[in-house]
Amino acid sequence: MDAGLLLARMVFGLLMAAHGTQKLFGWFGGYGLAGTAGFFEQLGFRPGRFFAATAAGTEIAAGLLVALGLLGPLGPALIVSVMVVAIATVHWPHGLFAQNNGIEVPLLYSVAAATLALTGPGAYSVDALLGLTWPAAVAWAALAFGVLGGLGGAMLLEELRRGS
Repeated sequence: MDAGLLLARMVFGLLMAAHGTQKLFGWFGGYGLAGTAGFFEQLGFRPGRFFAATAAGTEIAAGLLVALGLLGPLGPALIVSVMVVAIATVHWPHGLFAQNNGIEVPLLYSVAAATLALTGPGAYSVDALLGLTWPAAVAWAALAFGVLGGLGGAMLLEELRRGS
């Protein structure tokens, strides 16, 4: 089980971090901060540069925390938060499947993150090395804060859209 958790954490966490570097640095075919800021402006996130940097930084930090298995449910909760914003502000009107820009991919990211928060990082993690354990109640609370933070971000976007 621990080897499976390591594999899941490494692939999932590093892909999430890479997704953030696309936004921030333009790596891996991304648009970089300027391009992402323009997209965020089109969505109504103003100032776009601030929101793009915040999203990218969160994805990078969360992905690295997950990959390392560090600080238990914090990384997964941050992923849930940014994915809830993505679902509510970009993907929801397009239905379920990714081929129509629907919620499929951010929903899968959210469920994977929640799963890792609830199972823990496993024996091959920095948390295990440091002797850190996280009760299920902490994982549930972190995930709840992630969902609430994402909903708060989505509601902020809606207010920004109305103001423009």
